[in-house]
Amino acid sequence: MSRKTWAAVDDYIVDALFEADPALDAVLAANRDEGLPPIDVSPAQGKLLSLLARIRGAKKILEIGTLGGYSTIWMARALPMDGKIVTLELDPHHAKVARSNFGRAGVSNQVELRVGPALESLAALSAGNAGPFDLIFIDADKPNNPNYLSWATRLSRPGTVIICDNVIRDGAVIDGGGHDANVVGARAAFSFIRGDKRLDGTAIQTVGAKGYDGFAIAIVS
Repeated sequence: MSRKTWAAVDDYIVDALFEADPALDAVLAANRDEGLPPIDVSPAQGKLLSLLARIRGAKKILEIGTLGGYSTIWMARALPMDGKIVTLELDPHHAKVARSNFGRAGVSNQVELRVGPALESLAALSAGNAGPFDLIFIDADKPNNPNYLSWATRLSRPGTVIICDNVIRDGAVIDGGGHDANVVGARAAFSFIRGDKRLDGTAIQTVGAKGYDGFAIAIVS
C-alpha cells in the first residue's frame, strides 16, 4: 500500500462521514498562506481528538503545541459552553495566525493561547493552579516529550487522558541505536509512560494523508 492510497482513503473517510466545514477549510488555507509548516493533524485525526474529548466529557483541555490552531479548534468544538482549552505556542507568528483562526471558527471565547517556551508556560500554569485538566494533547518539539509528559501528569487527575502525537516516526521508533532527536523523543515518551505507575497506556499506529505515524494514549490512575 502506498501513501497515495492512504491519502485517498483519508479523503474517502472525510467525504463519507463529515459535513462540509468551510471554517476549517479556511483555517488550513490561512495556515498555508501564512507559511506555516503543513504539520497540522489531518481532518480524521482532528475528529478523533474531538471525539476523545467528548467521550471523556472534558471541560478543561491542555494542548502543548498550537501551530495555526487547527487541532485546537477541533477540541474546542467538543467542549461544553463553560469549557476551556489552554493552548501553548512558542512562535509569535504561529500564535498570531492561530488567534485569527480562532476568531474565524468562532471559538475565541473558549481558547486561552499562551505564547512562549512551553516548559515555562507549563510551570506558570502549575504555579497558578490552572489544573487539573481532563484531556492533554502533546504535539510540540519531540525531544521534550518526557518533560511535557512529566508536566502533564502534574497537571492531571485520576481519569485524565493524555495523548502524545507523532511517536511512530515512519517506523523509526524501533531503532534503538539511532540518533535522530525526534525518534529519541518518541522512544522517551514510551519509556516515560511505561515507567510512571500512574499511567496506563498504549499506542496506535496510523496511516493516512500525513503518512505513517501514530500516537500514544494514556489514562491517569
